[in-house]
Amino acid sequence: MLALHHLTIPASRFPTPPLLHEHPRCRLHLPAMKPEHSHYVAATALWDYQLLFMSQRLETSQPITLHPVEGSLPRDFPSGTYYLIGPGQMSDDHGSMVSPLDGHGYLRVFEVDGENGTVSINYLNRYQGKYVRTEVWEEEYDVVNASWRFSHRGPFSVLKGGKVVGNVKVMKNVANTSVLWWGGRLFCLWEGGVPYEIDKGSLDTIGRFDIGLGKGGDGVVDDGVGDVLDVVAGLLKPVLYGIFRMPPRRILSHYKVDSQRNRLLVMSCNAEDMLLPRSHFTFYEFDPNFNLLQTREFSIDDHLMIHDWAFTDTRYILFANRVKLDASGSIRAVSGLSPMISALSVNPGKQTTPIYLLPRFVTTDGSWRVPVEAPTQLWLLHAANAFDTQDEENGNLCIWIHATACSYQWFKFHQLFGYKWRNGWLDPSLMNADEGEVELLPHLVQVSINLDARGHFQKCGVEPLSEHWTRPSDFSAINPEYAATRNTYVYAVTASGFHPALPHFPFDTVLKLNTLDKSVRIWYAGSRRFVGEPVFVTKEPAAEDDGYLLVVEYAVSVQRCYLIVLNPKRIGEADALVARFEVPKFLTFPYGFHGIWVSK
Repeated sequence: MLALHHLTIPASRFPTPPLLHEHPRCRLHLPAMKPEHSHYVAATALWDYQLLFMSQRLETSQPITLHPVEGSLPRDFPSGTYYLIGPGQMSDDHGSMVSPLDGHGYLRVFEVDGENGTVSINYLNRYQGKYVRTEVWEEEYDVVNASWRFSHRGPFSVLKGGKVVGNVKVMKNVANTSVLWWGGRLFCLWEGGVPYEIDKGSLDTIGRFDIGLGKGGDGVVDDGVGDVLDVVAGLLKPVLYGIFRMPPRRILSHYKVDSQRNRLLVMSCNAEDMLLPRSHFTFYEFDPNFNLLQTREFSIDDHLMIHDWAFTDTRYILFANRVKLDASGSIRAVSGLSPMISALSVNPGKQTTPIYLLPRFVTTDGSWRVPVEAPTQLWLLHAANAFDTQDEENGNLCIWIHATACSYQWFKFHQLFGYKWRNGWLDPSLMNADEGEVELLPHLVQVSINLDARGHFQKCGVEPLSEHWTRPSDFSAINPEYAATRNTYVYAVTASGFHPALPHFPFDTVLKLNTLDKSVRIWYAGSRRFVGEPVFVTKEPAAEDDGYLLVVEYAVSVQRCYLIVLNPKRIGEADALVARFEVPKFLTFPYGFHGIWVSK
């Protein structure tokens, strides 16, 4: 049984937040406050956090029709499918619990019939034959006995019921991080391996998809690092590829779609670079038929850990999340006393943030090798958008990036989502902060980089995306039609601060931010109700915010999930909620990561 007294956040530690609607440019509609808001004790918070990540062992082989419990779909809602991926199984039947980052992928598929106003849901929850049959799934799930025994550690976890010392099964491709739809094909992605293709009709797993990672770039590699690291890399490769079974190049789970050129942009890095003070990145661009149009390869003289990135019409943009080898962490990791990712730690040695502006197209200019130095130290989590604006008079260029970033002081690899393998539960205090340390948590930021007409750096600035909203936020998104072009609106999820014991995470509020006048509008889910990443559904023809927002609401107090449909134009008003569809209680699923909308 879960020991409630282990929670380390006392309910009285955090002061009551100011009323959000007191901000002059912040619009918020709140339901009538109920007594439980002021009595949200630490024990309840701990239980709610565990319920948010509770494994789901069931799936449906046939779509189940969902009916709205509030509101209804309007006639102009487009027909299509909402795909959401995230961990589904995090505990086995032999005492091991893994981090949500290593949980077996669980695909939720909401099919929307706009004409009839109905939603059907089909689950691929990595159990029984209807989920991504990765190589790890084949090994860890016993189909005959319908039971789990984890054998792969995964980068972020430690096994209690499996082999600990000498377990080299580190790379655990569970296909749980993002979903890709391209060329009429469906894929599930993970940070450290190749995608898995899913049959879009039956949701059966087709298999691993070779996206062309073996093909090199077109001659942009920097050879200035020296032969020593090349020799070391040559010694590491057979160990990493053979013993640890790492792919030579691992694709990042975050990809980009250039809607103006109708291209898919994918990025990969080399396995050996995890252990070397040098990083190789290769960018691939595909047409709608998955024909490879170009590759661009870059070598950077620094030890980096990239999760997300941005692009403009002419550049790839990398924020240098700097890491280093951790000697004591490496010993604990190899001995099985801590997650393997403990071998790395963040490297806060620089008070600035290097930003690399990498050319998308062939150029002889080597200026990309010298990064722009942002004046603030940032660890980039997710990029919402990037675009250029040019001064017509002098030709000067400004690159704008909208993103979420946190402090190096807060970001700890082995404790993400509050993972505590020894206790067998997740500690929400590790995802929150003490009073006076809130600025360390993820926030929405705007980075501006000024270049002269010849492309020479002038200045770089970092500021909150809006001074009217500085509470912790993440999972930023935009109308996808505005990718790499100037956008007015950014959507994200954020924390209202109404829950004293969970003031910063999980998120309970959807935010709409105007990047021009900096105004903020908010939709609050309610007490003990949390929300995941928002996904924008476009309408045609349409203004930028003319469409709908989809977001999953996790009502842990009643152990149910809801598909929420919001009107972006009405966020901040009482009628922002368009519809709420209830998922049957026995199919309630854990907190998801990233999703996409695909119109028919």
